Amino acid sequence: MKAIWNQLKESVSAAAKKPKVRNRALTVLGVFLILQIYFVREILAAELLFGLAFAVLLAFGALFYVVGAIGERGLDWAEVGVRAIAPYARRSYVALEDISRKSFRNPHPGSESAQ
Repeated sequence: MKAIWNQLKESVSAAAKKPKVRNRALTVLGVFLILQIYFVREILAAELLFGLAFAVLLAFGALFYVVGAIGERGLDWAEVGVRAIAPYARRSYVALEDISRKSFRNPHPGSESAQ
């Protein structure tokens, strides 16, 4: 194992002494690092966009929940109002029926109709 390791060290040091190989290795290393930074930035941007999308969905969900809760409360209030008004409405309906049953054609109850 040490022999292989030593051979690898010698090969790398010999290659590092040649300027062309050194420049290419640094270029490849630089491109690799830049691509890594680019991918990290893209992943962070995608995560932020997903976070924003979920925040918008959360806001819509909260809005729909609040509107539904207000609607239910409004129905409760409407039921209370109807229960309070119902007796008056019944009395008014009965009074209206009594008025509609009376005949308006014969203003005097004892007179005969003309035939």
